[in-house]
Amino acid sequence: MLYDKDTIYIIGDAQASVNNPITQQYNAFFIGLVVDTTSHKIVDAGCSSTIPLTSDFVRSIFIGHNMLLLDAVAEEIRRRYHGSSQKALVVAYKDAQKKYKLALNGREEMGFQTSGTV
Repeated sequence: MLYDKDTIYIIGDAQASVNNPITQQYNAFFIGLVVDTTSHKIVDAGCSSTIPLTSDFVRSIFIGHNMLLLDAVAEEIRRRYHGSSQKALVVAYKDAQKKYKLALNGREEMGFQTSGTV
């Protein structure tokens, strides 16, 4: 899949519980998000997981959401994702959101246009 020039890639990470298989394999939990900076919409997503279905399901939660809105995404995670990484997924999203806001500010300082407020 090719991404538009107005998209950026953000990684958010968090610590998962010690007994979580993801922690055993990766030592951390992380999500990758491709975000359109003109609309702040998440256009693609992936996460560290031991089962491909997990990454696909997490992807379905994030795609289409506004990267600047934390509560809506966190609520959807709590409502739909009942794996042992639920809390880590919310924390990783918060981390990604923080990095996204920093990236937008950096783009504005370099003269790139973004829409909306940060």
